[in-house]
Amino acid sequence: MKAFLILEDGTVFPGKAIGACKEVISEIVFNTSMAGYLEVLTDPSYAGQAVCMTYPLIGNYGICMEDMESARPWLDGFIVRELSRKPSNFRNDMDIQDFLVKYDIPGIEGIDTRALTKRLRDRGTMNGMITVNESYDLSDVLARLKEYRVTGVVDRVTCQKKYTIPGIKRLEENGPVSGSDISRTQERKAPSMIKKLNGIGKRVALLDFGEKNNIIRSLQKRGCDVTVYPAFTKAEEILKENPDGIMLSNGPGDPKECKEAIKEIRKLYDADVPIFAICLGHQLMALAAGADTHKMKYGHRGGNHPVKDLETGRVYISSQNHGYVVDVEHLDQEIAVPAFVNVNDGTNEGLSYQGKNIFTVQFHPEACPGPQDSGYLFDRFISMMEVAKDA
Repeated sequence: MKAFLILEDGTVFPGKAIGACKEVISEIVFNTSMAGYLEVLTDPSYAGQAVCMTYPLIGNYGICMEDMESARPWLDGFIVRELSRKPSNFRNDMDIQDFLVKYDIPGIEGIDTRALTKRLRDRGTMNGMITVNESYDLSDVLARLKEYRVTGVVDRVTCQKKYTIPGIKRLEENGPVSGSDISRTQERKAPSMIKKLNGIGKRVALLDFGEKNNIIRSLQKRGCDVTVYPAFTKAEEILKENPDGIMLSNGPGDPKECKEAIKEIRKLYDADVPIFAICLGHQLMALAAGADTHKMKYGHRGGNHPVKDLETGRVYISSQNHGYVVDVEHLDQEIAVPAFVNVNDGTNEGLSYQGKNIFTVQFHPEACPGPQDSGYLFDRFISMMEVAKDA
């Protein structure tokens, strides 16, 4: 079946329909990862967006449900050059076409994804429509595209009630938690995942703005018990349970839209509990501390972004997914100082807060998909909790 991708600048890309046969308007973004398309599909940070994969062949190893980063996919649409319908992998549960249909996600294949990516890089992220309607009215479509805004996405993806995932040591003692889909079987068994367990006994409160499961796994396999809270949870509820540390998760959308969450994060900032924040959480903490954020031209999305640790001078290859960035030009250096910088464009990739047990990063140390270079930051967080406990 014919399908069309129409951008708000009037560009039309003809192709073939994949997934659910329905019309969708969304913000169009691109991801440069060569693998990990299932993790991209199920990353809640893509809520309100349709993703173009720059790698030309997608779906060749199928879908392994155990590798999903959330309970379902959250993106609005999927755009590829070629979709593989004959996956080859011993862990494969279904092909990507059936997966998209199962979760009612529309998409398009057969378009020039390189040309689309170049247009988004040149002109910036823009809205678009995926449609199978061959009789579309271009003027009507363009008017609708100009009106579209990504709103309310954090409320859509956050959990609705708190829940607790025990650390890996406790799972070994008591057996797997019934119904839990957080820990992968191979991670429970791998000796490398449990050799240190330096977080045994540590209780971490995770504010869910659209968390990826591997954030929980990264803490869990280090021995931490993780209690996940909805994004709209009051700071008092979290603090009264006396956690050893607090994590602010990744998530979708404009951080300035999360006004109530920013107020609660300010209270957490003042409470002097160790805090580690990732991606949207990094932006929200900056806003809570009086800094500013702005939208990037086309964002960072992929598994090949170099970031430099300003303390050590070492460069790490990171996984990223964000369209907003903290403005460090007007950052009060008495409150926070840059800790990481993007080697490609010089944008901020992390902050260290002065006189506080708080550090935040824009990239994804939990990866999935992407390199694990910066996973050591979870160990830094655990060490910070240990020091704070002994103080």
